[in-house]
Amino acid sequence: MQSASDRHEYPAHWEADVVLRDGGTARIRPITVDDADRLVSFYEQVSDESKYYRFFAPYPRLSAKDVHRFTHHDFVDRVGLAATVGGEFIATVRYDRIGADGMPASAPADEAEVAFLVQDAHQGRGVASALLEHIGAVARERGIRRFAAEVLPANVKMIKVFTDAGYTQKRSFEDGVVRLEFDLEPTDRSLAVQYAREQRAESRSVQRLLTPGSVAVVGVGRAPGGVGRSVLGNIKEYGFTGRLHAVNKAFPEEQKDLDGIPAHRSVRDIDGPVDLAVVAVPAEQVPEVVAECGAHGVQGLVVLSAGYAESGPDGRERQRELVRHARAYGMRIIGPNAFGIINTSPDVRLNASLAPETPRPGRIGLFAQSGAIGIALLSRLHRRGAGVTGVTGVSTFVSSGNRADVSGNDVLQYWYDDPDTDVVLMYLESIGNPRKFTRLARRTAAAKPLVVVQGSGTAPQGHAVRATRLPHATVSALLRQAGVIRVDTITELVDTGLLLARQPLPTGPRVAILGNSESLGLLTYDACVAEGLRPSTPLDLTTAATPEDFHAALARALADDSCDAVIVTAIPAVGEGTAGDAALAEALRSAAEQVPGKPVLVVHVELGGLAEALSAATSTAPQATAGPPKIRADHPFRALDRLRATPAPAQPPAPGDSDRLIPAYPAAERAVRALADAVQYAQWRREAAEPGKVPESIDADIDAKGAAALIDGLLTRGQGLTLGTEDTCELLARYGIQVRRALPAASADDALRAAATLGYPVALKATAPHLRHRADLGGVRLDLADEEQLRRAYTELTELFGTPEELRPVVQGMAPRGVDTVIRAVIDPAAGAVLSFGLAGAASQLLDDTAHRLIPVTDREAATLVRSIRTAPLLFGWRGSTPVDTPALEELLLRVSRLVDDHPEVVAVTLEPVVVAPRGLSVLGASVRLAPPPARDDLGPRTLPTY
Repeated sequence: MQSASDRHEYPAHWEADVVLRDGGTARIRPITVDDADRLVSFYEQVSDESKYYRFFAPYPRLSAKDVHRFTHHDFVDRVGLAATVGGEFIATVRYDRIGADGMPASAPADEAEVAFLVQDAHQGRGVASALLEHIGAVARERGIRRFAAEVLPANVKMIKVFTDAGYTQKRSFEDGVVRLEFDLEPTDRSLAVQYAREQRAESRSVQRLLTPGSVAVVGVGRAPGGVGRSVLGNIKEYGFTGRLHAVNKAFPEEQKDLDGIPAHRSVRDIDGPVDLAVVAVPAEQVPEVVAECGAHGVQGLVVLSAGYAESGPDGRERQRELVRHARAYGMRIIGPNAFGIINTSPDVRLNASLAPETPRPGRIGLFAQSGAIGIALLSRLHRRGAGVTGVTGVSTFVSSGNRADVSGNDVLQYWYDDPDTDVVLMYLESIGNPRKFTRLARRTAAAKPLVVVQGSGTAPQGHAVRATRLPHATVSALLRQAGVIRVDTITELVDTGLLLARQPLPTGPRVAILGNSESLGLLTYDACVAEGLRPSTPLDLTTAATPEDFHAALARALADDSCDAVIVTAIPAVGEGTAGDAALAEALRSAAEQVPGKPVLVVHVELGGLAEALSAATSTAPQATAGPPKIRADHPFRALDRLRATPAPAQPPAPGDSDRLIPAYPAAERAVRALADAVQYAQWRREAAEPGKVPESIDADIDAKGAAALIDGLLTRGQGLTLGTEDTCELLARYGIQVRRALPAASADDALRAAATLGYPVALKATAPHLRHRADLGGVRLDLADEEQLRRAYTELTELFGTPEELRPVVQGMAPRGVDTVIRAVIDPAAGAVLSFGLAGAASQLLDDTAHRLIPVTDREAATLVRSIRTAPLLFGWRGSTPVDTPALEELLLRVSRLVDDHPEVVAVTLEPVVVAPRGLSVLGASVRLAPPPARDDLGPRTLPTY
């Protein structure tokens, strides 16, 4: 697109979609010679004041020379970017490289002047801030390290764009102009500013979808039935508070309404704004609908239509075009192939979904990529949300379908500061950006519980996700590190979610068990032990227990300082009527209310009339009001089905209110599993409140600059390089990691000479790939005390396993005895840098007993990493053995973490084995791989993903 004189081809990788402050989207791309007319049109729509601020003088129009200058770039020393909506410019930014004298220059000059111009109608939307991030990333790519900008003092908005960006700055005032200079290297503050802007923008973009003032359903059939007609009926019946429109191009021109809802042949025929369009037309008709919506100024789309990426390659390309088309108009998309969205807020009351049941209002945010799973989750919450446990429902629900645009990350941004959501439940079939998801999950989990069911690791056909080399179990472990409560089934998702939505977090793992069934109490006790909780001996109140007995026992248990939570087991009393059950329900509720800081759970047995009562209490029929279903007053066990003394309000009380709800479970193991999840999450919250740090003591013998110079020199040999032994040892030594020396032994005489150099006793090892680190196969001989033993061992190895050329034997000095461990670090293109730890040996590999943490790790994370493997007791004196030096092991983990974090070119490190002795440790083997680091989009400018 550029002339022959330009030095670089069009940089297509600079193109990006971004979310602006108000939730709309814009396209950022390089300006080319083909943009002359767009530039002139854009400039004509800028006010005289804005032109004056840009050029420091009246400048009513651009000359032909100006247009040429602002559209001809070499994409190295002169770069211009434009933000576009609907294909038209709404803002521009450019930089020109300058030398020390302030005149135009080329590399190696590393400073550039930067200038912006934003159309007045789009000022205040965060366009300039987004452009600054992108032009800064472009400049860094082209070797520019510093920007300079001259701004009139009256141009307060532009000064604020620069000063709020978080970069290290210098500010001066001369000749009536403010001069700002700032480095482009990201800082902790600039990243914090970027993440905060990202959260506000993406949260607002989801809010616009979930809180529309007007909705148009496109594709409403003229006859009852069909997707569009069903969604229209659900929106109407749920009582949407805004304006609702039915759209179908097949409507007769004279038709003005459909079932009392205004009817239109096109979105463009609607008088007034439309905030959200629900699209339910065949895939081949969707582009026309998108164009009509974009022209009318619709803010967002929910695309229910199928026939996209889930249908194969042609559908995938159709999906990409759908996203490009919608974003060009500033619209975001939920879907395609979506199930719909729900917002139960009384100010909105939107059910734009195909849900067969009307969800109850509540404080649980629910996200499901699968429509079928979404139906199942809504149904289970509907059944479990009333009856036994009182009313707990949904605040908002999003089913993303193929999640071509809006994803779980976007919805997390919204729920993070949504005052109507206290607990987040997510069913994820795939994670498109694990690095970003873990960052957002950690922040969200610090404020409210986040419970996730993660798919098997194989993405559905409709989901395009970036590749990861990490096993599914490793990704799950990293999510737990971020505070995510990982569960395996949607049943567990609902069980844990209801507990967290209704009860306070436990302060520890100590559990009191009481009830009127000794057997059920023992089952609950065994389940607690299996889940790592610390239960007390169950208190059997016997089947003759009265409500007063339950009240007294529960009150005593809650008042006991040695108890962190209470599980009440209950079986129904045969022949006892409603009055007795009501008394029991009131007894439990009032006792729990006396000590509101401890969670209470109920395990009940579904027998006879109780099962019938539960069925009646959880009828799936649509309710006339948002409250719970009505149950006959004389129905048996009615009170136990509520566990409340008063009717439930339409909006459940917030956590901490005295009128809290007690969750009940039909099986002991389900209640205990939910409680164990809550205990672990509460522990994570306490630790997250006081994060660890990287001790400064390890800085003394770290030579980061020397390591960087060594890495740069080594990378000149090739793009992907596994270092030799000497280079590996030298690089690790720069970070205080000493590898015990090993000398090659191509013959028995070489082995003897090596042993003489190292000193006896020595070890003889075969380093061939099939024998390396496999002492169990006999490829290692230890504690060789003299020449005779060494020569005999060498002869045995070569006779058993082959020639020296095949075995590649080495001689190494003996290390103090201890526990053999393995430390690895790898940079995954999707998840980022990961540090792993486990014990060496076939058993640990077979059981996959390895723990993982994201890099950089803190001292606290290093300590938990060591202790989180199942075989960790071997490090701490198991069965009378001597405990080993775990502080030295934790320090080594911190050093490896620092090496990989400081130098992303170090894409893999393996230390195997690391022998941890009672005092100190020895690194006996090491390998390091260098390569140009994969791009880190979390350090770059904000962009929407493209799949």
